[in-house]
Amino acid sequence: MTGSLFKGNFWSSDILSSIGYETIIQHLNTGRKNCKEFEDFLKERASIEEKYGKDLLGLSRKKPCGQSETNTLKRALDVFKLQIDSVAQSHIQLAQTLREEARKMEEFREKQKLQRKKTELIMDAAHKQKSLQFKKTMDAKKNYEQKCRDKDEAEQAVHRSANVANPKQQEKLFVKLATSKTAVEDSDKAYMLHINTLDKVREEWQSEHIKACEVFETQECERINFFRNALWLHMNQLSQQCVTSDNMYEEVRKSLEMCSIEKDIEYFVNQRKTGQTPPAPIMYENFYCPQKNAAPPGKATGSDLARRRPLPIPKSLPDDPDYSLPDNYSLIYQ
Repeated sequence: MTGSLFKGNFWSSDILSSIGYETIIQHLNTGRKNCKEFEDFLKERASIEEKYGKDLLGLSRKKPCGQSETNTLKRALDVFKLQIDSVAQSHIQLAQTLREEARKMEEFREKQKLQRKKTELIMDAAHKQKSLQFKKTMDAKKNYEQKCRDKDEAEQAVHRSANVANPKQQEKLFVKLATSKTAVEDSDKAYMLHINTLDKVREEWQSEHIKACEVFETQECERINFFRNALWLHMNQLSQQCVTSDNMYEEVRKSLEMCSIEKDIEYFVNQRKTGQTPPAPIMYENFYCPQKNAAPPGKATGSDLARRRPLPIPKSLPDDPDYSLPDNYSLIYQ
């Protein structure tokens, strides 16, 4: 398990390198950015849900939809409009819920940001102190090495002047050699002091680095868990919205099951009927022989025939002015 932890895998052999720390910080920044993207997604989805809910609400309340229907189908349409109104309200409520989830995500991000800030300030100070002490140590090392070279040159100068008869010059060389030895001792002490200080600084930095890794790993675990749960909850909310909508639609289906075609037809007939007697047939009336209740041509009834007397048989008389001879064209005069 240790091999998978932050504190065991983000080091560098270079004492001045902070690549491991920077890699973790970059990963945390990416995670924070991902949380912000999901937060923005929730806000956008909330706006969409709210707009859809308000548009659906306006459609349900303002747009006529079978408002002239009657009886059982009218009741089903009333349930339909009522449930569509409820569906619209549920989408508006979902928008508010999504905004609340986005707010929680924002609060979580800010909380982790503040927690990280404390650790980052400590680590920034540790990095600066480490770099500064390393520079001082390297400068002390250079100074120590230079003093050693100066001492070596002074010793060589004394050896070369061993055969020189001028005691004054030899005295100067010995003084220089003694001075260089003292300088070497002083620079050596200073160098060792800086080495010891650097080692303490390095240990302190290493300790802070381990603490930072543990803090950041804990934060990353919390972030992944929070993000995962937030996404899971979001899916549950969308599923619940579908279930809620389907339950409301089921109410409409139930009301439609109660709709009776026969009852609606009977209701319409009872409410709007105009009469049960169809119009009587239009009778034929002879212009020359008006008769009451005359039947149309070809539809004389038996009762009419019984009431009518036989037509008179015309007599063909030469002296009759109303008739012509039967042998010729017959014409009725008026």
